[in-house]
Amino acid sequence: MSSTVILCTPENIQSLGQLLARYAMQVELVDAGTPIPGSYWGDSEAGLIRASLFVRTDTPLHSALHEACHFICMDEARRELLHTDAGGEIPEENAVCYLQALLADEVPGYDRWQLFADMDAWGYTFRLGSAQAWFEQDAKDALTWLLQHQIIDNEQCPTGQLRR
Repeated sequence: MSSTVILCTPENIQSLGQLLARYAMQVELVDAGTPIPGSYWGDSEAGLIRASLFVRTDTPLHSALHEACHFICMDEARRELLHTDAGGEIPEENAVCYLQALLADEVPGYDRWQLFADMDAWGYTFRLGSAQAWFEQDAKDALTWLLQHQIIDNEQCPTGQLRR
């Protein structure tokens, strides 16, 4: 892991909790060195179990946002059974990546530009070579998906609504 990747500091966890409360999600802090419940990838990656997002202070903030956006973008039936594997199809995964950039702007001291740098440093891959290039030039399908499901409005502002 790059040392430049922003982590879930206590301040970030508090801000994340306030942000995700509008989606009826709770952020649960896991003790250092303890496995993160619901983490698909293990190590320091965030975990999901129903409406709970699990993080440690060594969890990358982009990972926490990504997993939270899976919860927001999945349908209600999957949310009710959610444990570790968010599932979903490629269009939904693209929407998750797009939404996490929009939500990054709502975390004080963080923004989409830092998120893009963190995603690139962490090893996300995009056809155009970087998260920012994908977001700016190749994500029309993700934007359309989020609009169709009323997760964002026409100004690309998150609505605070879950996918129905």
